[in-house]
Amino acid sequence: MTGSRHARHSARVTERRRRPPARSAGGSPLVWSSTPGRDQRHSGGSHAVQGSDLPEALHSAAREARRRMDAVSAAVYLVDEDQGALCLALADGSAPSFFTLPGRMPLDMPSATVRAWATGEAAVLTDPDPGPAGPDRDHVLPYPYVALSVPVATDERRFGALTVLRVEAAGAFEPAEMGILEDVGRQLAHILARLVEDGVRVVAGPMPMLVPAGAGVDTSVCTPGWGVRDVPGSAGTSMMFPLRRLAELLNRATTMEDVVAAAQYCVMSSLRADALVLVSAREGRLWVLGHCGDSTELARRIHGAGVDGRTPVAAAFHGRALYLTGDGPPLVGEASAGVPRTEVYVPLRGEGQFVDLPLAGQNRVVAVCALAFSGHRPFPSEERVLLGMMAGLLGAAVERVELSAEQREAAQLLQRLLLPARLPDLPRLVTTARYRPADVTSEVGGDWYDVLRNAEERAVLVVGDVEGHAVESAAVMGQVRTAMAAYACEGHRPAAMIDRTARVLAELGTALTVTCCVVALDTLDGTAEVALAGHPAPLARRPDGRIETLDAPANVPLGVPMAQPYEAREHLLESGSTVMLYTNGLVSSRSASPETCARDLLGSTDVTSSSHLEDLADRIVSEIVTPQQRRDDAAVLLARYEGAGHGDEPKAAGLHIQRRDLRGVRTARAFVHDKLGAWGLQDMTDVVELAASEIVTNALIHAGSDVDVRLRAFEDRLRLEVRDSATNPPIPSPLSLTEEEAPEAEHGRGMLIVEALAGEWTSYPNGQGKTVALNLVIPQE
Repeated sequence: MTGSRHARHSARVTERRRRPPARSAGGSPLVWSSTPGRDQRHSGGSHAVQGSDLPEALHSAAREARRRMDAVSAAVYLVDEDQGALCLALADGSAPSFFTLPGRMPLDMPSATVRAWATGEAAVLTDPDPGPAGPDRDHVLPYPYVALSVPVATDERRFGALTVLRVEAAGAFEPAEMGILEDVGRQLAHILARLVEDGVRVVAGPMPMLVPAGAGVDTSVCTPGWGVRDVPGSAGTSMMFPLRRLAELLNRATTMEDVVAAAQYCVMSSLRADALVLVSAREGRLWVLGHCGDSTELARRIHGAGVDGRTPVAAAFHGRALYLTGDGPPLVGEASAGVPRTEVYVPLRGEGQFVDLPLAGQNRVVAVCALAFSGHRPFPSEERVLLGMMAGLLGAAVERVELSAEQREAAQLLQRLLLPARLPDLPRLVTTARYRPADVTSEVGGDWYDVLRNAEERAVLVVGDVEGHAVESAAVMGQVRTAMAAYACEGHRPAAMIDRTARVLAELGTALTVTCCVVALDTLDGTAEVALAGHPAPLARRPDGRIETLDAPANVPLGVPMAQPYEAREHLLESGSTVMLYTNGLVSSRSASPETCARDLLGSTDVTSSSHLEDLADRIVSEIVTPQQRRDDAAVLLARYEGAGHGDEPKAAGLHIQRRDLRGVRTARAFVHDKLGAWGLQDMTDVVELAASEIVTNALIHAGSDVDVRLRAFEDRLRLEVRDSATNPPIPSPLSLTEEEAPEAEHGRGMLIVEALAGEWTSYPNGQGKTVALNLVIPQE
């Protein structure tokens, strides 16, 4: 074990059987000289490990191991069964080597330390990468150390492991050296066993104790609770460990949950606080970003409080740290302009110690870290300096994560605005679509779908994909989609639409390419004209269940020069056929061929009627919800052709309600009443009106957007759909709510009524938000 990076490598660990230490003629252990010539041994008494308490015992063993092994540092790891890990308890040696030591090692980690603890034998780690070195790479150790680990165990108990690091140039460890270190490990184990008998808990602290090996360290400063007592420099060096770990964890943080987890481990745990809350300020109020520990009450009191309130958290946003004991005036940092130091602050919780740290970004305080302690405690200057450095790291991380979240939200909003708000109602043609963004990027994608109407009996289906995941991809997608919609409305055929759009794209001057599939369907005779631009061909599921490819010339993507004009091909669809257009993101991550995967998805559900088209769409997108499969955004467009003069032709009607329309719910009820009356379904009016009223009310209140209502009557069932721009699904919630559940439950309280009226309802994303849909069985006479 040589560093935290070793956890990411498979390690070649050389195991050596336990050997007794070499002894002199007089029977005493041989002690290795600390001079450069390590091959010269001398006899003499053993330097026994000593210790009257746990820190002293650990320090004595680590110091003895480092000295006798001529190592740069030595560390003692103690097992924590609850965490399932070996935790660094103490390290002695050079400061740089301290920070190559992982603070925790899972018990299945391929390291010398874990292997020594698990097997009870010495283990050596010399190469963190066991794979073969290719012609273009060499084996490179992340740190210039080799490690030797031995168990710290008695016959009755395994406490942990003792590890030493030595520079790589010093050469491999010899068998006699292993015996020396094993002797130190056994001595430490027996001392720890006696401490256990005396009632001492042999566990690692929340942060390791670090003892520098250098001499001449200033001993005038010693912060209680850090390092080994009365050992020069131990406290200050130990305090640097959580600071460095915090920087390391925050560098990898991508979400606020990551930031809170890093703060919990490195700030709350190292200071032995009971609770931690991260707070931001927006629109004149305080909002909790995250919390951990015994923090529920504190977070509840802070969340939503006014920024101008006389609370410590609000005051910390002026840029100074506050240390409150609850029984006296606060201890504050440097006063800011206009903020008097004598102001009295009202604590947000009962007795105890409170610390509120301002987390500064580049130009402002972006958040406050509130810490709570169960008892009173002083904060020496060194701890206040440490907290100040930690606050700087947290502030930069919070600002970066919040900026990333804002960019991601803006990207998602742009994506929703560029996709169609709703699909048009067409006679004899039922359509639905789904869109899933990629999980591996926060940027917008370039996939889109569209259903256009260029004549009374003619519909145009479009699916396309712009290269890349960036704002430019989304911008090009919007331009291409607009051009195609314009040409479709002018009545151009699919090949002409693609050809003219290619010319528009050439004029835009972008280097991105675009693939697309266009299907023009005559709903009177079932003629489908298909044109492609480097895109997968659509699939058709016939009424008898056969799945066919609607072949057409592949052509080239838009943006690629083409000397010949684009070509199309006609197909004939029977009544009851289902057509699927899709983008590569739906099938590109699968092992089988893309077309085979698409066929399997289209055949995954029995589509016997138009009302089951939504079920098929849900089933298809459910196959790509795992992060491993969502490396690209995906769009799928389904259309079921009902045929001209079909006896079961569905009845359809739609209503658009403006946002903040105070009469919107009443209008929706009237719409339902009139349409069901016209369709001869008066008996269902009361139930459908009530369901529509509840869903539309939820949408208007919580989505804050325009709302679309659509009714479709089939032979055996009635379908109600309500669309809005909010992506969070409604949640049916019990009427008896706790205070903590109330904010989330308020969003879905009305859905309890909907669930009681219709057992079959669903919510799914539609590209610009979500659609809540329910199916009601039409009573048969």
